[in-house]
Amino acid sequence: MSTADKHLSHYDPAGVPSGAGRRFAVIVSEWNHEITDALRRGARETLLRHGVSEADIIERLVPGSCELASGAQFMLERGGFDGAICLGSIVRGETPHFDYVCQGTAQGIMAVGLKFSVPVIFGVLTDDTMQQARDRSGGKHGNKGIDCAVAALKMAELKAKG
Repeated sequence: MSTADKHLSHYDPAGVPSGAGRRFAVIVSEWNHEITDALRRGARETLLRHGVSEADIIERLVPGSCELASGAQFMLERGGFDGAICLGSIVRGETPHFDYVCQGTAQGIMAVGLKFSVPVIFGVLTDDTMQQARDRSGGKHGNKGIDCAVAALKMAELKAKG
């Protein structure tokens, strides 16, 4: 389903499990800060809205999207997290660099989640233009950070129930 068919901020709150007593790592890329900070705010506000305490949301910055997987791994190695949310923004440039960064970032984030058997949510926008990124980080298509927080809460509940 394309973003044009789904508003990233719309969801049924009744279908989201409580986050009370759960702890989440939020790893945020510093690259394209305008976008990633908006994603971070959306994720944080959603976790709080669903009962996660402020003290149980641990945020860390990494230089770019490629470093998100390492950042998540460093956090999860410490233990005590019910999930991690990786937030980044990769905007296509004039070289194939975009493709390598997108592929490596996606594979790395997935590998960390499988390695630690903890939900690690891929919240990386991969857009052709900055305007598309703005549209998906609080603009006309909503905020992917909200969508990622909902996914983290649902996956943490799924893991807990087995």
